Amino acid sequence: MGRVAAPFGVKGWVKLQPFSEDPGALMDFESWRIGRGEQQRHYTVEAVQDHGNALVAKLEGVDDRDAAYALRGQEISVAREALPPPEENAFYWSDLVGLTVVNLQGVELGKVDSLMETGAHDVLVVKGRRVTLIPFVAAIVGEVDLTRGTIVADWGEDW
Repeated sequence: MGRVAAPFGVKGWVKLQPFSEDPGALMDFESWRIGRGEQQRHYTVEAVQDHGNALVAKLEGVDDRDAAYALRGQEISVAREALPPPEENAFYWSDLVGLTVVNLQGVELGKVDSLMETGAHDVLVVKGRRVTLIPFVAAIVGEVDLTRGTIVADWGEDW
């Protein structure tokens, strides 16, 4: 959902760079997981404030600039069960990663490896015989079936 950008002040506050469309989304959670990969630690959020396009926060146990500096560059996430269910025809990116993408002719293009935000729309990064970038828009992506683990896209095999 974001990353720790830098220490903020001398009392343990950190400046955050949110990754979500709504920078204030992190403000809705009482605790965060901070770390890299499997190395994550839970922190209780004592206070969080809007700071332009960023946020600043005070985390329990992070009481000085050195402790805040040690968190610099680490990713911020929240427990999946703490997230609200997505709206209809909306998906969490993490739910799409690993799904098999097939085109209208039934040809498997590969699996979703990641997504990119381009400003205009999100893009599926599909890895199969080659890497394919597919715009994640309704005109191209016709069906996402999380139960079957598939995405049907109007996309050519050689595009």
